[in-house]
Amino acid sequence: MVPPSMALDPNKLTPYVDALPIPAVVKSSGVRPDPDDAKKELPFYRVAMQEIHQKVHRDLPATRMWGFNGSSPGPIFETKSGQGLVVEWANELPVKHFLPIDHTLHGAEADKPEVRCVVHVHGGRTPAASDGYPEDWVVPGKSLVYHYPNKQDGALLFYHDHTMGINRLNIYAGLQGLFVVRDETEDKLNLPKGKYEIPLMLFDRFLRSDGQLEYPVSGDPKSPWVPEVYSNVMLANGKLSPYLDVEPRKYRFRVMNGSNARFFRLSFGNLLEMHLIGGDQGLLGAPVKMKRALVAPAERADIVFDFSAHAGEKIVLKSDSFDIMQFRVAASGSGDTSSLPPVLRTIERIPESRAVKTRRLTLDETMDKVQQSMGMMLNNTPWHMPVTEKPVIDTTEIWELVNLTEDSHPIHLHLVKFQLLDRRSFDVFQFQDTGELRYSGAAIPAAPEEAGWKDTVRCDKGQVTRIIVPFEGYTGRYVWHCHLLEHEDNEMMRPFEVVAAGA
Repeated sequence: MVPPSMALDPNKLTPYVDALPIPAVVKSSGVRPDPDDAKKELPFYRVAMQEIHQKVHRDLPATRMWGFNGSSPGPIFETKSGQGLVVEWANELPVKHFLPIDHTLHGAEADKPEVRCVVHVHGGRTPAASDGYPEDWVVPGKSLVYHYPNKQDGALLFYHDHTMGINRLNIYAGLQGLFVVRDETEDKLNLPKGKYEIPLMLFDRFLRSDGQLEYPVSGDPKSPWVPEVYSNVMLANGKLSPYLDVEPRKYRFRVMNGSNARFFRLSFGNLLEMHLIGGDQGLLGAPVKMKRALVAPAERADIVFDFSAHAGEKIVLKSDSFDIMQFRVAASGSGDTSSLPPVLRTIERIPESRAVKTRRLTLDETMDKVQQSMGMMLNNTPWHMPVTEKPVIDTTEIWELVNLTEDSHPIHLHLVKFQLLDRRSFDVFQFQDTGELRYSGAAIPAAPEEAGWKDTVRCDKGQVTRIIVPFEGYTGRYVWHCHLLEHEDNEMMRPFEVVAAGA
């Protein structure tokens, strides 16, 4: 681990001296033929992964990191539902990694190039060939051209590196950014928009006293992997303790948790009321009043907060004991013509009777003799074993995620969106001894804030988390995994294959 003498003490820095950066919107640089229809053309984007040096605070030297098109987080993609686009993801990084690779991890062996990248649009309904399969990486000097049809509802997605064995390092270095899909349903609602809609990627990082990134390690140079990384500095859009000038009116915050492992419990000021209006895969059916919003790694939260009763005040966005950023509310503004309707959209709950199959899948942890974590697995099956989950296209399944570990795991399925059915406590020891699932409590249905469409679900310890999943869009091989990145890089990821009917 990192010696305390090397660690930056963020409390010694003056907070709220840097304005919150708003990532630029990436611009297309031409057109390319539509892979689905050669008679049509789609906007084309070239986005380069590069080493950069970026200041996270006024009083710190620039921090070495990796970014997209010169920034971390990378620029924002803005598109509409059904408007496809083509992206060339170019690897222009150095050939040597600056964070510690663990060559004992599957996919990160010493015979692999140190620097490899492949990009996944998280939450995208994407053809398998463009999904960013973890083994489809390219080295510096090479690129991948991916097609995103965006045939899905409006939602805040994000893009990030997904390379087998070093994904946690590449994202920690800075390789992630936001991807916004809009649709007509959302456009008609008159929600806060333009400069009153704020993208907010939150994540923690460990900074040394010289302002440089440090990735915690185990102390064993041959096996530096650690089970989770929790860091000393909270960053908002890449800045430490920034501020944002706001007017006394409603704002919409499109929040994404980009941490490797940290869960955020977000609140405004002294638990002021906010409205959650959406999650991973777009709007909820109706706004949900909340004072604290729990956001696991990779989850998104669409929040409306009204500053109108706080003219002239300063309000801090917090997560538990951490202050993340400050809002400076002006004494007056230009007026607020936006609205927060009582109904946002219709969400049909999928009846369990629609499922053609129920799969029981365990979340497992292997321990050594002194009860130190050796790694994680899904259904007690290593990555390289044959595919065991082969749902049929245009059918619906129930997945029972049985958590046998002591952690909460945010589980993400590529390609699909799904609904949370319920969580239910069970006797872990009974299951481990006999394989019998004996429940110890009543099923807890999805709370209103989780009742929309999701692509990442929190699976708490000692519980069975049930999700109902329509497998729609494309056939092909995808993955499902824990989005605690240290777990994902150490076997807590498995392929699944969507197959054609009759295959």
